[in-house]
Formats: sequence, C-alpha cells, structure tokens
Amino acid sequence: MSFSTFSRRQWLAGGAALLAAASLPVLAAPPRAAAPLPAMEVWKDPNCGCCKDWIDVMQEAGFQVTVHDTGNNAVRARLGLPQRLGSCHTALVDGYLLEGHVPAADVVKLLQQKPKALGLTVPSMPVGSPGMDGPVYGGRKDPYDVLLVTKNLMGSDVSTRVFTSYR
Repeated sequence: MSFSTFSRRQWLAGGAALLAAASLPVLAAPPRAAAPLPAMEVWKDPNCGCCKDWIDVMQEAGFQVTVHDTGNNAVRARLGLPQRLGSCHTALVDGYLLEGHVPAADVVKLLQQKPKALGLTVPSMPVGSPGMDGPVYGGRKDPYDVLLVTKNLMGSDVSTRVFTSYR
C-alpha cells in the first residue's frame, strides 16, 4: 500500500469520525433552576374529592400546600370574596386569594405579574378544569374563564375581568 493511499484512507476514516461526532446532540448548559414557588394554604371541606385532586395538581406544579379541612365559607368571607364568585375551596398564596379550580399555570402567571388584585377565581366547578378532569368526566371539557378579582377604589365591592379563557 502506498503512502498516498494510506493517507487518503486515513483521512477518509478520520473525516467519517468527525461527521459522526458532529451529528451527536450538542450538550447545552443545564437549565437554571426556577425560583421555588411560595407556600400555599387551602381551606376545603374534608369530604371533597375534587378539592383533593386540585391540591394534587398544585403540588405537582411545585407548590408546598397546607390543607385546612374546615370548609371555606368563613375564610372566603374574611378575605373579601363575594359568594357569587365562590367555589368549593379557597387558597391563599403570596397574599393572593385563589378560589376554585384555578389552573397552576395561571397561579404562576399571577405571581409573576403581581397585579394589584385580590386574586383569581373560577366560580362554580367547571368540568375539565384542574381537579374536575378525572376519568369520571369522560374527557369532557366545558369552557370556563379564570377571573382576576380586584377591589374598587372605595374598597367596598369587587370587580372582575377575564385573566385567562379556556375554550
């Protein structure tokens, strides 16, 4: 075998190795750890299964949840949310009220935006919302809105606007 043949073969083999290495995935720096989510307190009826399912969703999202199985009517009234905007459980996170089946992504968005507000509510218990989406509902997803609740200037009443709409 001549030198030029050996060099060509060696060069071709080396080029193939370089091509193979180039096709490997590029190792990126590991993603930065997200800031830990604040603790959350939830008041609910001790026998409510959908509340437990919603709490599971919040824990899976990274919230550390303390549960009070004492019902939520008294705490909802103390926090200033009218009954018409109520649901089956009330939560408090970083000074914001959460009422009902609010998705975790909306809670995180609220905490990032930090609006001047009482908090978020999903009145009633819409099927398909977090905690109301188990197998018993057969995949049904009713449309619903997550409402941002604010106090009016006088502080005696609340108003709402759509924070996120699920269709």
